[in-house]
Amino acid sequence: MKTMTRFLSLICLACGLAGAADLASVRRVYLLPMAHGMDQYMADHLTADHIFEVVTDPKLADALFTDHLGPGFQSQYDEIFPKPEEPKPAKPAKADPEPKAKAGDEHGPLDIMAPPENKLANPASASSFGRSKGNIFLVDTKSHQVIWSTYQPPKAFGGKELNRTASDIVSRLKKDLNPKK
Repeated sequence: MKTMTRFLSLICLACGLAGAADLASVRRVYLLPMAHGMDQYMADHLTADHIFEVVTDPKLADALFTDHLGPGFQSQYDEIFPKPEEPKPAKPAKADPEPKAKAGDEHGPLDIMAPPENKLANPASASSFGRSKGNIFLVDTKSHQVIWSTYQPPKAFGGKELNRTASDIVSRLKKDLNPKK
């Protein structure tokens, strides 16, 4: 019974890996905004070293670079790749019409409960609070899997140090793409 369980576990693992995203299959990448402009430095090194084609339209990318995961990343992902809307069921006819606004009342009686008009779609997607402690992730756009990551915190946030850190990150990525045999 134990060997059967192990065998089934190996089969499931192999099937899961067969559908997994692969670093070698990535050709085009999009860089989401990162703390301290790290995305700009990384784009420079990725293109200079001919690692990936950096695209300005995320819908053309095979993978996304980001410095954070979680709800903020998910809301950015959903903005870029919206899910198709499901058809809404037909609404039944209303029995009573809504009360009409009184003269001089331009908002109507129920507008006090209306959501604010200038509200951000998701404040978490615009926030940089708590971002980038030195982690960089490469996320496959189709499978949503993290296919590569590294931890490389900059020692300072000046241009020279960010440029050095981006260079180190891209060098590690290059090494992982071309491992010695």
